[in-house]
Order: sequence, then C-alpha cells, then structure tokens
Amino acid sequence: MPNFLEAIFLQVQRSADRVVLREVRGEVIVSVTGRELLEQIQKVRAFLRARGIQPGDRCALLGANSISWIACNLGLMAENAIVVPLYSRQAASDLVVMLRDCGARLLLAGEESLSAAVVAAWSDAPSVVLFDDAVRGKPLEHPVENVPLARSDGDIVTIIYTSGTSGEPKGVCLTAGNLTHMIGCTTERLALLMASRREPDRIFHYLPLNFAASWIVMLSGLTRVTEFTLSTDLNKLADEIRIAAPNYFLNVPTLLERVRRGVEENISKQFAPIRSLYARVKDAWQRRQAGRRRALDGLWLDLGDMLIFGKIRARFGSHLVALICGSAPLAPETQQFFLMLGIPVMQGYGLTETTGICTLDDPRMPLEPGHVGQAVPGIEMRIGENEEILVRGPNLFAGYWNRPGETAKVMQDGWFHTGDQGEVTTRGNWRIIGRLKNLIILNSGHNIAPEPIEDRVAQLLPAAQHVVLTGNGKGYLCALVTGNVAEDAVQTALDTVNPELPHYRQIRNFVVLKEAFTAENNLLTANGKLRRDAINAKFAAEIASMYGKKATA
Repeated sequence: MPNFLEAIFLQVQRSADRVVLREVRGEVIVSVTGRELLEQIQKVRAFLRARGIQPGDRCALLGANSISWIACNLGLMAENAIVVPLYSRQAASDLVVMLRDCGARLLLAGEESLSAAVVAAWSDAPSVVLFDDAVRGKPLEHPVENVPLARSDGDIVTIIYTSGTSGEPKGVCLTAGNLTHMIGCTTERLALLMASRREPDRIFHYLPLNFAASWIVMLSGLTRVTEFTLSTDLNKLADEIRIAAPNYFLNVPTLLERVRRGVEENISKQFAPIRSLYARVKDAWQRRQAGRRRALDGLWLDLGDMLIFGKIRARFGSHLVALICGSAPLAPETQQFFLMLGIPVMQGYGLTETTGICTLDDPRMPLEPGHVGQAVPGIEMRIGENEEILVRGPNLFAGYWNRPGETAKVMQDGWFHTGDQGEVTTRGNWRIIGRLKNLIILNSGHNIAPEPIEDRVAQLLPAAQHVVLTGNGKGYLCALVTGNVAEDAVQTALDTVNPELPHYRQIRNFVVLKEAFTAENNLLTANGKLRRDAINAKFAAEIASMYGKKATA
C-alpha cells in the first residue's frame, strides 16, 4: 500500500492533462495541470540536489499560499527533507527563534520582503531562496523521476510549530505514518461527503497552509480527483468564493460568525416585510428543530428559502455541498443558522500533535450543533481527570523537536493529554468544554471553565469581538469585552446570563476595552486563539479596577 506521498504523486500523474491547482488573482485564475505541477516539483528537487540538501535536513517554507508553495512543499518531501512551514505574518524575531530551534539549512521564501526581514533579524540566517527561483530553476541533466524517495513510517516529514498560547512555540514532529493514517481518514470522509459525484471535487482554500489541519486538507485534496483553488487576497474573499464555486472548504468559526452577523445586520436594514418574514422563518425553524411544528411553518420556510436563503447560498456558488469548520468550537447558534440556510457545517477537532484532526462529523449522520463529530477511524479518545480529553492512536506525533521533557509531560502510557476538556454523547459525538490551563480558580476554591460562559455572553452581544473572563485568586468573576459595544448592552446581557448560573459563576463586573485583540498586538495567536496571560498582563490596571484595587507592577 503506498504511503501518503506516493499516493499524491500517483494521483497527480493520473491528472496529467487536467487542472489540479488554481490561484484566484482578482478576476483572473492562474492554473496548472498535473503535468505542469510535476514539472515544477522536478525543478524544485533538482534545485535541492544542486544545493546539497540531504534527507533529514530541515528546510523552512515561509510565504503566503500559492501553487509555488505547494510545489516546494512536495519537492522537499519527495527528497526526504524535513519541511518546516512557517506563518508569513509572524514577527521576524519569532521566526528566527523557530529557525534556530530546528537548525534549518535552507529557507524558501515567497517574497523578498519576508526573507529580508528574517536576514535583518538574524545575521547567521541559513541560505535563503525565493520560491520562484526554485520552481523555475533549470533541471538537472538527468531529470528527476516523478516518484518520491523511499521512506519508512517512522521518518519525520515535518516540524510544525504550535502557535503557542503561552508565547513559547514548540516544534511538533509528524511522521510519514502519522500522515498516511490521517489522510486515509480524511479522504474517506470526503468520499462519503461527495457520495456518487463523478466530477472533480471543487475545493476552495484560504487558511494558511502552515497550520496542520489546513495542510492536511490540501494533501488530502491532492490524493483525490480535485480542482483545488487557492485564495490570494483575504480582502476579496467573498468574490473569490463566488469565482471558485466550491463543493466544500475549510473554515474557522470567526469567518462563519462574521457571515451570520453580516446577514442578520443586513436583514435588520431591509423593509418591514422582509424583517417580518425572517423573524417568522427563524421561529418556524426553531420549532421544527424542537419537534413543535405548527400548521403554517412549512409555508414560512419555503418562502424564506425562496426570498432570502437562496440568495445567500448563491454567494457560495452553485456547487456547495457543505462547509467544514475547525480550529475552535463553532457556536451552536451559528451552526443552526447555516443549517437553516440549507448549508450543513461539518465540524472537526484536533491539535497539531494529533496530526491536525481527532474527530470529524460523519456526513451520513445528523449534525449535532455544539459538537465536533466522532473520533475518526483508528483513533481512541477517552475522558481523564478534570474532564481532560486523552487520545491514543497512529495519529500521535513523534514528540516535540529537541524537547524530550515537554514530550514526556503530555505523553503518558501511550495516551496524549490534550489539555482540552470535553464530554461525549452516547452516539460518540464529542463536545469541547474548555481548556484546562484556562481554568479560573476563585479564592473560594471553585474551579471554573471560562469558555462556556464567555460564549453565552458573546451570543447576546453580536457586536462584541471578544469576551474574556478574569478572576484567578479573586472572590468573583469579571469580564473584559472588546468591540463596538455599549455598556448598557453588556449589562443587559449579564442580567440575562447571571440568573442561569450558580452564584460563583456569575459575572459581577466588566470593562469595555477600546483596543481589539489581534495577532499583531500579541493578544491572539496566529490562528486566532486568546493569549490569556498576555491579555491579563496588558490590561492589569483595568482588571484591578474591577476588583477595587490598583494594579501592582
């Protein structure tokens, strides 16, 4: 049985005369066939050999998503180099830390500005080459064969640095065996999703390829008969989706929440009949979900689909089958919203250490909003102490690069300790409750997972960007709120939520912050997760004011 990379090469060879990769550049689409992609990979491999790159050498990829990024990635893997994908929007100083840590021999960069920033921050930077120079270089006198070098399942294929909510990234080592198993799982789920369709899968992709789940989706697509379209301008995402007209694509909750808010804000500005129709349709949908149908509900839903929802679906093109969402749990209300539109959202859960994925919704089973699907085949999951999710299986990483002590902390008796808290239904459907290290411990001794409370308040504040609880060592909970939100609106939301909670989980005070949380100001990770320690430090004065004390230095 071929490993994941051999399967990709075989599929690309079968697709010699068919378009396999596309880039949307404004209204223009640049594409390559399977044959053209193989030619680019050959040139990359020839370039690497000319540079003396050996199996096991660490080579970094730094750039925005592009066909050249993928060609360089496949060329490096085919030569058994260890690929180190880096986030192109990360600070140069952070990139240097990772490059030093892995001992990179070569840095392939998408733009001169990226490579120049690294060199400016690191006088001893390794050799730096642009993607285009590698992809368009002259081939060797004897062309490289279109088959990857042989490798064993235990060979490290990539080192992916975690975004590091604590501020200190660690290099996660994934092996050929990890990837072969996981891509087998994902392609099986995609085959179920696409059922008996015979046309190539139309996949749109905007998430950075240096993240594990994003990378897995790309590799999975290349093992199937697909037409994989890359976004090149996030500011034109809506137009790019329309042009790509995908069957499915990977998302993060932030985008889907933004779509939902945008639709509801737009409807609120329409004439009264449209606003009234939307309210009736929404009520009818909620009654149907609760099993309490009324006589006219079918009529309202049909009218809503014809006059409102069909137009919204059209923005995704005419081929959409489903959306896929990961990175963080999606709010149940948002998943219900898309189901109401007629767009199922399949959720997945995983970490870089689990090769990106542990669970994924099965297209054959009804979706359960608020849950992230069932464990994929071959992977065991169970609940440990403090409701922590433990994982065991062939998807578990080989360890953190040069950090055996850190590896030992999370790998115990063959089980990976995820640090996430969860629960599982009798159907095997998992729900993520929170993160162990995010637990707030009041001075009363009560342990509180902040995420469910934050999510509940945020649902009542659609204009809020983030709601973050504080209270470690304090007598009660307080909240930091960002976004264009009025204090009265926050108080109204708390007056709704607090009575639903026991006294020790109620929010007693809050502050609305003017500054947003972003990756650029180091308050979010590269993939949008909260850096809670950094937030608490930056807004220490505001937090102290909520507890009636001055901040201490």
